Amino acid sequence: MYGARAKTKQIKRQIIVKRVRRKTDTRMRGSWKIAYADFVTALMAFFLLMWLTSAVSHQDLLAVSEYFKTPLRVVLAGGQSRDASASVIASDYGDDRTLDSGQVRRGVEPAVISAADARRVLQLRELQRLQLLKHELELLIENDPALRRFKDQLLIDLTSEGLRILIVDAQNRSMFELGSAVLQPYTVEILQAIGKALNQVPNKIGLSGHTDAAAYPGGSVGFSNWELSAARANASRRELSEGGMDEGKILRVVGLADSALFNARNPFDANNRRISIIVMNRETEEMVSKNGEQ
Repeated sequence: MYGARAKTKQIKRQIIVKRVRRKTDTRMRGSWKIAYADFVTALMAFFLLMWLTSAVSHQDLLAVSEYFKTPLRVVLAGGQSRDASASVIASDYGDDRTLDSGQVRRGVEPAVISAADARRVLQLRELQRLQLLKHELELLIENDPALRRFKDQLLIDLTSEGLRILIVDAQNRSMFELGSAVLQPYTVEILQAIGKALNQVPNKIGLSGHTDAAAYPGGSVGFSNWELSAARANASRRELSEGGMDEGKILRVVGLADSALFNARNPFDANNRRISIIVMNRETEEMVSKNGEQ
């Protein structure tokens, strides 16, 4: 019996303890930061878009909308899209208003719009063309070293008549020889560069010559600022054509002397001596043509 107890005492149980360690993928711990950064970026872009939308005028928003609806090639050419459209503004292809260049848009009824709405859309497209031309001219002046020197004498803006391009005299740099219609060499270069750019739009062109209020010497014998301004406008027309502008685009060439001063506060200011080139909008073209027929 004593021997059995001793044998039992000698036998020891072996206890095995298993500890399970969970492995975690540390690579996934920062993924939420990326997602959060994307969300914040998208939110910032959204608020920036909303701010820009509220800061731009309604007319500019309509022009941007028309820009994305009309291909750039069609806009510059002044024509209409080759693809059929559900909203038909004008058509020269017969009674089927959905037919254009052999293509028929099926399953869509053409929208009926009023003549006023159609005219409004055409005006927006025309405004878009003139804005694009303004941008092209500004780039031309900025990128051409010869024209960049006269940047302060080249003023481009949009008016009720269309796109206006002013070439003004500076205090010590005149576009013409004193008291004559002979152009300075740099004025010839400016006009020829502008003439080539004007062919990008189908709009008609009007030119007007202007002088300051200083009386022309010898005006009493039949040559005054009126004749001088008209001669300078006509000389500018010739140089625009030499630059490549289609002669048929010219609709009006006039001399206005000092009747429409650029700086009315100082009638003798050099800026009053200028050549004004108007890329006419449709309304101005119609008005000028109508007045010419009367």
